[in-house]
Amino acid sequence: MNYQYILFDLDGTLTDPKVGITKSVAYALEKLNIEIVDYSKLDFFIGPPLQESFQAYYDLTEQQVNEAIGYYRERFQQHGLYENEVYPGIETLLETLKKKEKTLAVATSKPTIFAEKILQHFKLDQYFEVIVGSNLNGTRIAKADVIHEVLLQLSSPDKSEVIMIGDRKHDLIGAKKEGIANIGVLYGSVVKRNWH
Repeated sequence: MNYQYILFDLDGTLTDPKVGITKSVAYALEKLNIEIVDYSKLDFFIGPPLQESFQAYYDLTEQQVNEAIGYYRERFQQHGLYENEVYPGIETLLETLKKKEKTLAVATSKPTIFAEKILQHFKLDQYFEVIVGSNLNGTRIAKADVIHEVLLQLSSPDKSEVIMIGDRKHDLIGAKKEGIANIGVLYGSVVKRNWH
């Protein structure tokens, strides 16, 4: 199938954010006096919404989740944003797709403002027509909602011409809910078993 509209997830797909995310999660948990017994669990914060991960892995109350996200962002916006690197070959891929006149977009669970800063930092923003993420107030965190907003901003293209590329089950589920095709990547810091 020759897709015209190609949506990319950010974390774990375009860039490897492991250091910045895991250090910021550790900072947040330490602020809440929560002992980190298994540091490998912190890798699971790459990709899904923070609210979901803090709840799932540390059984925090709603108030604690909000506090944890506040602490996370406190460190992330100062340091974590840039403790990140573009996966090898990504820029070449984006250049090639643009030369073929494909319409590219980013659909991420990360807040839009952070996604924009990261893409600007790595000079990747030039390749994308649309960059959409979650809102800082905790809304639009489900991947299906993010994808829906991307499609709206792209003037609602024919869904048979759209594909989502990501590294987590959230990308697959969101794409299916929105009725678009999807591809799962298996490289980088996110373990393969998370793509089901």
